[in-house]
Amino acid sequence: MKLEPHEMRLYKGAHLLIILRWIAISWVGLVTFIANNRDILTHDIELYFITSILVLENIISLLLLKRTKKSKNNKKLRTLRQIINFQISADWIALTYLLHYTGGMENPFIIAYIFHMVIASILLSRFDSYLQTTFAIILLSLLAFLEYSGKIPHNPINLDIFIEHNLYLDGFYIIRTIFVFVIISYVLVFMSNFIVTRLRKQEEAYRIANIQLQKKDAIKNEYVLRVTHDIKAHLAAIQSSLVVVVDKILGPVDDKNYDFINRAYSRTLKLTNFVNSLLKLTRMRLSGTMKMEVFSLKTILYKAVETVKSKAKEKSITLNCNIEPLIDKIYGNEFSIEELVTNLLFNAVKYTNEKGKVNLSAKDQAMNILVEVEDSGIGISQEELPKVFDEFFRASNAIKVDKDGTGLGLSISKQIIQTLGGKIWVESKEGVGTKFSFTLPKKNITVNKQDRE
Repeated sequence: MKLEPHEMRLYKGAHLLIILRWIAISWVGLVTFIANNRDILTHDIELYFITSILVLENIISLLLLKRTKKSKNNKKLRTLRQIINFQISADWIALTYLLHYTGGMENPFIIAYIFHMVIASILLSRFDSYLQTTFAIILLSLLAFLEYSGKIPHNPINLDIFIEHNLYLDGFYIIRTIFVFVIISYVLVFMSNFIVTRLRKQEEAYRIANIQLQKKDAIKNEYVLRVTHDIKAHLAAIQSSLVVVVDKILGPVDDKNYDFINRAYSRTLKLTNFVNSLLKLTRMRLSGTMKMEVFSLKTILYKAVETVKSKAKEKSITLNCNIEPLIDKIYGNEFSIEELVTNLLFNAVKYTNEKGKVNLSAKDQAMNILVEVEDSGIGISQEELPKVFDEFFRASNAIKVDKDGTGLGLSISKQIIQTLGGKIWVESKEGVGTKFSFTLPKKNITVNKQDRE
């Protein structure tokens, strides 16, 4: 069961506390070792013990987070908050003990409480953050009172330039310090909560707006799908009527009329191809899924090369294919990948001048298979390169070569690759050539029952 966005934020926050605690453990251990060797501290055993407790706390926290992430119940949010509350409370108890053995109220590092107050304000609710802050104030006040009253011994640090001794016996100093600490703590938590609440409201507004945009986009795609489907039906009827005349099935047609009818037929054919492309792109966006199966990628790549070979030969273009021997089986949609590679190769041949070169290569990487289609064609300007995968976009120099392109081929290619979990990108230099690259993730190719069906 995947973590929801807010749950993921808490999960990462809990992990951040663990990371910070490892840093604190290392720092306390190192400082204790150095201070003990220089006779600055007299309670190194107690400090090492507290460090061990922090290590145990980290291990427990990691186990709890791991168990929570794997859990399938609907109370993850509550559990994560409890884990964070546990971590912060335990850290403050450990910090209080550390202060007790390192100078108590004389130690200026009482400011270290502030870090967890900010973290609590960011990760927890307003009530929890104020509750944790109150807990920290109680701990510090209790430490000051017990040392002042002699209930527990004071443990000074032998560092005169850093610590002013006997301040723990100065009642006015203790009251003043606690008072300032309380004011600063609650003001800090209030300000942090105020900022975080505003940010959370904005985030929620953006999330709702995004959901609404997705719904509107789905409605738009559904509308486009229905309209284009109806247009396709009418175009098919017109095309079937024109083909009868173009093929002269009903009898001869004079040259003047035949020329006009043939132009109409040609335009109808191109418009039909455009509508088919638009239908396919819209269907893919609406569904977001494909039928997956295990097939030979090597076979598909060779088939795509064979399909384009005759076009390349017409322009005396050298068509090279370099596929690494280890590449064979892959899990994906066979038809879509074949169509994608064929489209990229056709584009490469179309926009490459005579006697140019087009190369298709496939490389086996650690987690992916990298496929590249490179040509020595007209290229794409750097200004237009970021728009290549946009719907209906065509480069200005490409329009001069082919005026009738739809501008949907590369959009469909991008949609195919994203649906399959891969990435696609382009590198190009105008007048030099273009290289389209895409990756396909190596997934488990074991054919399950559903795949067989």
